[in-house]
Amino acid sequence: MESIITIGNTKIWTIKDGNGIPCILCNGGPGCDDYLEPISYMIRDLCEVVRFEPRGCGRSDYDGNYELERTIEDIEEIRIHYGFEKMLIGGHSAGPDIALAYTIKYSERVIGLFGISGGRIVNDREWSATYKSNLEKIGEDLGGKIFQADIMVNKVGNASWRKYIKRENLLSDISRIDIPAIFINAENDIRPNWPTKQIAALIPRGEYREIKNAAHMIWLTHYHELENELRTFIKMVEAEQRH
Repeated sequence: MESIITIGNTKIWTIKDGNGIPCILCNGGPGCDDYLEPISYMIRDLCEVVRFEPRGCGRSDYDGNYELERTIEDIEEIRIHYGFEKMLIGGHSAGPDIALAYTIKYSERVIGLFGISGGRIVNDREWSATYKSNLEKIGEDLGGKIFQADIMVNKVGNASWRKYIKRENLLSDISRIDIPAIFINAENDIRPNWPTKQIAALIPRGEYREIKNAAHMIWLTHYHELENELRTFIKMVEAEQRH
């Protein structure tokens, strides 16, 4: 079920699928339109899944307001629109960064946090150099997806993320996240995985999983392995909420 949510003068495209624990998925980029339908399919019998396209992406308005803080507030408005009291939140690639930032600000609303092929709080030159080198030498299979977005979404989003991770209380905020969290990365991702391992280790109930021989878009080649990890995590959160 598609729904356009109006926030101020801006229209945000969303879609809801499934039944169960409320869940919001965050796209990567920053600057990717909707591509997480395969993830929704994995969990839609367990979750009421909402996907959305951020400002400047796909069917949402291109209004120039692409900072991380604006995206966090848009997610909060989406939560309110769908009437979710508490929810899971997760994402892919840069999506876990957004989900993490939302969780820090609205911790009372989140019962579980998950990341797929992402999650980092560093702005490391060596990390970037390795990624760019691997991209040039190895390339990356995006499953034929061509993203539709304002080019400024990536620039503004990354700039605001670099500013966000300099917050003096960031590490202490992450260390106080008191919910289950899992980060599922790919062994053969052209992006180094060590920053995600750091986040998983910093969250008291955080876990790190790595799917062997998989690349960034894990579901293209290792669908069932990713599905199993996600479903096991969600069932654990669901069981915890019952008690």
